Amino acid sequence: MSTPPSSEHDNQKQSPLSSEFLATVSHGPGVYQMLGKKQVLYVGKARDLRKRLAQYAHYKGAPHSKTAVMLSHVQRVETILTTTEKEALILEASLIKQHRPRYNVILRDDKNYPMIKVTVREDWPRVIVTRKRLRDGNRYFGPYSSTTAMRATLALLYNQFPLRRCKTLRERERPCLNYQMGRCLAPCAGKVTRPEYQQMVAAVLLILEGRVDKVIKELQAKMEQAAGDLAFEKAALYRDQIKGLSTTIEHQAIVANHYMDQDVFGIHRQDAAVGIAMLFIRGGMITGAQNFFLADPIGEDDSLLAQTILQYYSPQRQPPRELLLPFDLEDHELIGERLAELREGPVSLLTPQRGKRMQLMQMAAANAAQIFSEKAKKEQSWKTLSASLIAKLRLMNQPETIECLDISNLLGKQAVGSLVCFVHGEKAAKLYRHYRIRSQDTPDDYAMMREVLDRRMSKGVEEDRLPDMLLIDGGKGQLQVAYDVLARYDLLGRIDLVSIAKEKADEGEKLFKPGRKNPILLPAHSPVLLYLMRIRDESHRFGITFHRKLRGKEQLTSKLDAIEGIGPKRKKVLLKHMGSLKRITEAGVEELAQAPGIGPELAKHIFSQLHPEDT
Repeated sequence: MSTPPSSEHDNQKQSPLSSEFLATVSHGPGVYQMLGKKQVLYVGKARDLRKRLAQYAHYKGAPHSKTAVMLSHVQRVETILTTTEKEALILEASLIKQHRPRYNVILRDDKNYPMIKVTVREDWPRVIVTRKRLRDGNRYFGPYSSTTAMRATLALLYNQFPLRRCKTLRERERPCLNYQMGRCLAPCAGKVTRPEYQQMVAAVLLILEGRVDKVIKELQAKMEQAAGDLAFEKAALYRDQIKGLSTTIEHQAIVANHYMDQDVFGIHRQDAAVGIAMLFIRGGMITGAQNFFLADPIGEDDSLLAQTILQYYSPQRQPPRELLLPFDLEDHELIGERLAELREGPVSLLTPQRGKRMQLMQMAAANAAQIFSEKAKKEQSWKTLSASLIAKLRLMNQPETIECLDISNLLGKQAVGSLVCFVHGEKAAKLYRHYRIRSQDTPDDYAMMREVLDRRMSKGVEEDRLPDMLLIDGGKGQLQVAYDVLARYDLLGRIDLVSIAKEKADEGEKLFKPGRKNPILLPAHSPVLLYLMRIRDESHRFGITFHRKLRGKEQLTSKLDAIEGIGPKRKKVLLKHMGSLKRITEAGVEELAQAPGIGPELAKHIFSQLHPEDT
């Protein structure tokens, strides 16, 4: 390992942060990138680039600190000048997302949580689920980190306020089955007036805004009016709606009465690690939470929180009206301006000191501290399980990384190898791989497995990225194939090899190891066996899903693509008009001719090629 650039160095290699280099750096705002041999190590911004880089050049921290270790790997430094600090802020966030540098704050869970969308721009609005917030004039509620809570809300809305669910509204003489079941008001058949429907939409919006009490008061007034008019069926309907809404209120965590949307941030540092927690407050109610664990990040707490905020929000994941923070940020105004651009409206960054907002801050801080408690429990659980794996299977290595291979094929067709990876007992989905079988088109599982393992080990040796343990789905035959491949790459002393054979009758699952005649039989409730079965089942799921996709694609293309005169555009039109390949093959000439751009002559041509036996 080379020494940090700030330390004494031999004359054969000039420091990437030498005084000569610093003299060429501007004093203006911009972004700097610390680069290693092949990758970007760190991206940062500064209002004065030369001053910031000079701080790194004269860094005097402990040699084992994260910053010193990072600097020891820096080969060169690149700078990008910007006109303003705000441009530097935006460019920094963009480069971090693009390169995902090793020493920056990287949010591992960057998925978009689902939201509830009310299509108020439609004549007859619907309530649907979406993961994208568009600037289309419709109303969005969420995000919901708990899909269970969101589904419960949707179930309430669908049951108590039966708005239409169909994507396209066409006039019908008779309403569909949803109307008969009381699940739709059937605007398509004229069973409801526009004012009545809009009243129900308004009630749905109030519920999603958290104003359930107001809806209940309105329903109570309508129930009393209906009872006074002797319309007892209508009164009973209002009574059931009130009962359902009252039950919902009992389970909602109402934390504020201002009905405002807020995101609340909490941060907790323990040694070098940092935990950041977010609470989503929508309409005064907690709709979910999200946590991030940063193992050993570079930077002070305010810098880490700023990076987290800038990475988390985007045009697809807009910030709410108000962010509650545990402390002021250095670039408070710049970050506020950037968030306002993303929201296309004002965003307040508040640091509360008292009152209800302060209680929310305390709740977020407690959630951030809880991250470490949960992580400690997971680490202890994995420590116990890994010790059991070593003892029960007599492993040579700590099984920190386990990979499992599964082969999926149908009589040798669409054959794929699927490799899943578990790290410290958890799925590492980013390390999953699919392998299209190249050398076999006949059902020879051994040859397919040999090909996939050969490709995996060849690349693993080249990149120095190998598992501690390889789990093979199968018995002694599959195990021998894997043994031969590992032996060819001289990896038998580097990788533990185990195979798991499916249960037959009452024999239970069997585990095999090289050089052992009899299988290892573990009790059905053994944590070791259950863990290995979980890995094996995950490889099945991953492989079968991809195999079905390939099989469906071939079935789709084999018929339509073989028809002369049908290109990609017409194929797309046919599928969109008819709905599926099955309906296309079952359709007659007249029905095919109704598709846009087809016509009678082409319809006859398509039918004759799909049904040569009938022509």
